Amino acid sequence: MAQGSQSGRKAQREEIRSRWLLSAPALIIIFIAATGPLFVMLAYSFMAKGDYGDVKFGQFSLDGWFSVFLQRDMFDDTLSVAHAHLMIFWRSVRLSLITTALTLILGFPTAYFIATRPARTREVWVFLITIPFWTNLLIRTFAMQQVIRNEGILNTLLKALGLIDQPLQIMYTDWAILFGMVYVYLPLMVLPLYASMEKIDFRLIEAGYDLYAGRLAVLRRIIIPLVKPGIIAGSILVFIPSLAAYVIPRVLGGGKNMMLGNLIELQFGAGRNWPLGAALSITVMALVMVALMFYVRNASRSGAQHG
Repeated sequence: MAQGSQSGRKAQREEIRSRWLLSAPALIIIFIAATGPLFVMLAYSFMAKGDYGDVKFGQFSLDGWFSVFLQRDMFDDTLSVAHAHLMIFWRSVRLSLITTALTLILGFPTAYFIATRPARTREVWVFLITIPFWTNLLIRTFAMQQVIRNEGILNTLLKALGLIDQPLQIMYTDWAILFGMVYVYLPLMVLPLYASMEKIDFRLIEAGYDLYAGRLAVLRRIIIPLVKPGIIAGSILVFIPSLAAYVIPRVLGGGKNMMLGNLIELQFGAGRNWPLGAALSITVMALVMVALMFYVRNASRSGAQHG
């Protein structure tokens, strides 16, 4: 009996080893494809700036990292804070946080509405939520431009209702970028929320009402704790792409209201400062890693609390 058990464990170990060996080539390719560009950016950030927009290989320099938050005066060589970079960092984080909050405010009731529909109609509502993903991001951004421009749908409607006399200048402002990001990233909040709400045992909500709990108490004590993983996942899915958004600020911001994605593109393009662009890219990745660590920590804590 013991010998048969040992032979079974040995066969199981050999099967696991063979599976790893068979999947090793694919895993290596995925690892190289995923981490290779990151290592290239990391290496570029520690190299000297080239004369024509490249880098000087083999020449170590910290100027790229130095220029992320500081700048040197071209006349007297004095140091000062890079206010333009800090302003772009602050605008990116602020707009990303506001976008996350607004998509949560709009997405929560939307997901709850879908989750409470009859089972035969839920797939139709989810299908309608995913339709925007069929269209290119650039096309969706131009569609929002037609809504908020001076002669767009929004201003035309407000003038027809007599609420304004002159068109509201929304284009090429932070408001335009905010409207665009909320419109584009709203489905990324709705879908994780719906996935969590679909698993709710609605008898718990009925029990809360039976115990004379009001709607706000049911929402705060029952619904929100149960869908907390969906809230965290949706917030991460919205915050990360909005932090490094490029197309939306470029089209709706007109290049005047830059975000981190535009600043990075500028350094690799017209700025011809690849070490600075690489350092900015790694900085954005570090911010994303902090957000992901926050998500994993809260998700683990939530899982431990719910058994």
